[in-house]
Amino acid sequence: MEDKREIKAKKSQKKQVHLFYCVECEELARKVAAQSDLITLQSINWRNFADGWPNLYINSAHDIRGQHVAFLASFSSPGVIFEQISVIYALPRLFVASFTLVLPFFPTGSFERMEEEGDVATAFTMARILSNIPTSRGGPTSLVIYDIHALQERFYFSDHVLPLFETGIPLLKQRLHQLPDANNIVIAFPDDGAWKRFHKMLDHFPTVVCAKVREGDKRIVRIKEGNPAGCHVVIVDDLVQSGGTLIECQKVLAAHGAAKKTWRMLLPTFGSRIRARSLSKP
Repeated sequence: MEDKREIKAKKSQKKQVHLFYCVECEELARKVAAQSDLITLQSINWRNFADGWPNLYINSAHDIRGQHVAFLASFSSPGVIFEQISVIYALPRLFVASFTLVLPFFPTGSFERMEEEGDVATAFTMARILSNIPTSRGGPTSLVIYDIHALQERFYFSDHVLPLFETGIPLLKQRLHQLPDANNIVIAFPDDGAWKRFHKMLDHFPTVVCAKVREGDKRIVRIKEGNPAGCHVVIVDDLVQSGGTLIECQKVLAAHGAAKKTWRMLLPTFGSRIRARSLSKP
């Protein structure tokens, strides 16, 4: 058996991470820290001056010198981005060994292109802001983003940061396999864009692809391919604004005999009103 000194030596070789977090990610940060004793939660005083501007203080600033630091952010609304960016820019400058920024979602991900002169591609703006994060002792910031919506957005970031794009699909697949009717599940994509982004990761499930078609002055949802009859249909999409397309998709699936409908929105962007969840319809 390994003695205590060997165990301690092996543990010391592993990376100890000091995890900071924004206010709305506190619960998530605590759950993450509970998964490993290599993660130490740190805190920030999120205060405001009388005029409403942020009055911020990073606790344990001296203790994190030479340490690996991460920040769990949530850009859920424009109003919280400035205060979080202020902290994100400050942490790498505290002489830390490395800095990792984790974004559970990229809020401007669906605004990545210009369709006509005058459109503002705010995804590019956000990428430029994040590309200017100062380097730490260990080099550029590691930028971890979940389901960025369009992979070509990786080219919006400069060489001053190292973007890493992850996805929540493996967690979704794990949850689906645990369902009692796992053998009766069909994945539905509300449009071609969702199909292009996720079908390769869900190719072992039967699929239904919906599409919007124009009838007169209206755009309605139709089933493009697949058959949902008698199945538990899971509608998968990433960035969802109003949810109108998903609602119309659910109606079409019901009309074609789907036994049960579940909405699985990886990254809904309803602001503070709704977070990632699934809504089951019998």
